[in-house]
Amino acid sequence: MSTIVVAVVGDSISAGSPLWDPDPAVRAGIAAPDERSQWQWWAARADPRLEFRTSAVYGERTDEIAHRLESVLAGAHVLVVQGGINDLVQGHAVERAARNLAGMVERGGRLGLRVAVADVLPWDNGDERAARDIRRLNELIGALPATVLPFHETLADPVAAGRMRAGLSDDGDHPSVEGHRLLGERAFRLPGL
Repeated sequence: MSTIVVAVVGDSISAGSPLWDPDPAVRAGIAAPDERSQWQWWAARADPRLEFRTSAVYGERTDEIAHRLESVLAGAHVLVVQGGINDLVQGHAVERAARNLAGMVERGGRLGLRVAVADVLPWDNGDERAARDIRRLNELIGALPATVLPFHETLADPVAAGRMRAGLSDDGDHPSVEGHRLLGERAFRLPGL
């Protein structure tokens, strides 16, 4: 069995907030850290070949995520790009976030990596404007030349538009452990397969 190194860049969703963070210094400030609060943990359990290298920071926009991209690429076979909600929350244009995501996808492709991009989750604490912006950003993500990981659909409540299903978020912003399990086991797939 050969190892597949998966480089992940993203925001708090890929960091595992609120119960986990890839940075030990940040994790030390979490009262009861739980490694199961990251979709990567569940994906690696489902496929033991996967070795995740994650650089994900709470609150970062796609331009900030892009600045950390190079830090995870050496030796990677696969790149997963995740982000966009913080751009919308901080009042930046949907198209700007999409361009930043496209740039990271393009960089991974130029390096010969298999590339996936996660679409944006439903946001329980958002309003109708945020829900519209998320829908538009997800449309633009769907047009990128990469495998789209259906994070939104995996957690979306089919009845309450723009919201996660009950039990899949503890704080209205991030997946619960169960939400991360669904993302890792159902939404994640290796690009090109």
